[in-house]
Amino acid sequence: MPKTITIRDEVYKKLIKVKREGESFSELFERLIENFGSVETLKKLRGCVEFKDKEALLKEIYSMRAERRI
Repeated sequence: MPKTITIRDEVYKKLIKVKREGESFSELFERLIENFGSVETLKKLRGCVEFKDKEALLKEIYSMRAERRI
């Protein structure tokens, strides 16, 4: 079932740069999700997300990492 999403213009422009010729946005998102750990993908998406509280985010990340190690 198709879904409608809303993104900022600047994010759309960045996605267009990452999108391959003939690739649909669904295919693009699927490729990005499958390669989520890829350093190259992260470099291409750098700057698309704004963090309002960096310290809180880092605390949450470190907490989650600690939970996995236990």
